[in-house]
Amino acid sequence: MSTSSLTLPSRRIPLMRQRWSELLFAHWPVAPEVLRPYLPARLELDLFEGQAWLGVVPFSMGGIRPLGLPAVPGLHHLHELNVRTYARLDGVPGVWFLSLDATNPFGVWAARTFFHLPYLHAEISLTQTGSALRAVAKRTHKGVAPATFAATWTPGQALPPTQPGTLAHFLTERYFLYTAGPNLLRDIQGPNLWRGQLFHEPWRLREATLSEWDSTLVESHGLPTPVGAPLLYAADALDVWVRELRRV
Repeated sequence: MSTSSLTLPSRRIPLMRQRWSELLFAHWPVAPEVLRPYLPARLELDLFEGQAWLGVVPFSMGGIRPLGLPAVPGLHHLHELNVRTYARLDGVPGVWFLSLDATNPFGVWAARTFFHLPYLHAEISLTQTGSALRAVAKRTHKGVAPATFAATWTPGQALPPTQPGTLAHFLTERYFLYTAGPNLLRDIQGPNLWRGQLFHEPWRLREATLSEWDSTLVESHGLPTPVGAPLLYAADALDVWVRELRRV
């Protein structure tokens, strides 16, 4: 799907507008059989040259508001950390989230209730010192495995636009998401599956260097600690439009 043009179809107006910033894509290659149990049977694990990928993505989400309405004070901004892999259904590629830790209690409730996504309550700070960004997080959601996160990275030189068929494009240019419900391991056994759609300009990626990484987000799902240094891309801020989820 190409999103180089943001002419939005009139018959399905997006529900919400957001602005994403201070974003880091961190990915590791993972054997497909390791991730397969975390997806419902109907979803195909999306592979790049036979390899599955697991990502951790910290970022800030601001300017959150329903389309055509002003932002609500106190509810228009949050920090997020998501753990993700990639899936497809009927040939449509998308993101599959194992968890989305976030700071705004109302936002977490709304995302779990209306978007069926596995959002979790967390305390997260995201600060900048010079050109370096630092995210620190502690999961506070009751009834789930605890997790902590601390990372410092420095965005670097701008990269050329990603091209279809490359790994960078596979990992970052995703305009659909899938979810089975807010309680991951229980809901993937159920009959429900939804597909959501996003609109935004192609990511403007940058090189990134890590000076700190200390995370138990992946391990909180019962997955082994990723091996080796992650593949990194920082990203410039962009505006995102979100459509409602539809059952598939």
